[in-house]
Amino acid sequence: MWIFALGTLLMRSAGVVMNDYADRHFDPHVERTKNRPLAAKQVTETEALLLAGVLTLLAFVLILPLHKLVWLLSVVALFLAASYPLTKRFLAIPQAYLGVAFGFGIPMAFAAQLFTVPPLAWVLLLANIFWAIGYDTCYAMVDREDDLKIGIKTSAITFGRFDVAAVMLSYAATLATLAWVGAQAGRGIWFHAGLVVAGGMMLRHYFWIRGRERMACFRAFKDNNWVGAAIFAGLALDYALRSGRMPAL
Repeated sequence: MWIFALGTLLMRSAGVVMNDYADRHFDPHVERTKNRPLAAKQVTETEALLLAGVLTLLAFVLILPLHKLVWLLSVVALFLAASYPLTKRFLAIPQAYLGVAFGFGIPMAFAAQLFTVPPLAWVLLLANIFWAIGYDTCYAMVDREDDLKIGIKTSAITFGRFDVAAVMLSYAATLATLAWVGAQAGRGIWFHAGLVVAGGMMLRHYFWIRGRERMACFRAFKDNNWVGAAIFAGLALDYALRSGRMPAL
């Protein structure tokens, strides 16, 4: 668990650097991103690439004790992380690609435990894609006017006036897919309780984003940290209950 927790932290950080490097000529023209280190020229392009390389190398060192299938999947994960920033130039909904990149640790984790990747892992990845489309559309709604000016493609632009509906449908698809995976995996009441709590948080986002105000949409985006925490807590409690480490309801 710690290998994947630290590996995710390192690769998310590397991905952020890669994203800022790819957008270094766009970010200065966007209000929210104009003060990022590369956009503001506080660091050089070489320094950014070196940092991304070091972070990626550290993440790879972490998985060396794991099965070789994980090593092979890590190459795909690296390609996804590095190529995602470029998808904003030609994909109508680059957030879907982001969901694959962010969620590719899922098949890697299955490979580490089972030495294979079962179909259930890919369904779980699909849930992550739906979630990424939902929360990152909230994020894209913050920058829509600036993105239209500079020609970057985002889901907020593609969905247009149906952006709020698209967010809520993506959220619903996330929860439905996770509930199905949980049922197939034999998870219990705690896991599904976590989904209910997460669903309540997602419903709250509707009231935040329906006015399409920048800071309200950004607030909804950031609140997805707590959505993920609720799902994780439900899963952790479910495992604890099954292992007999806490009393049953």
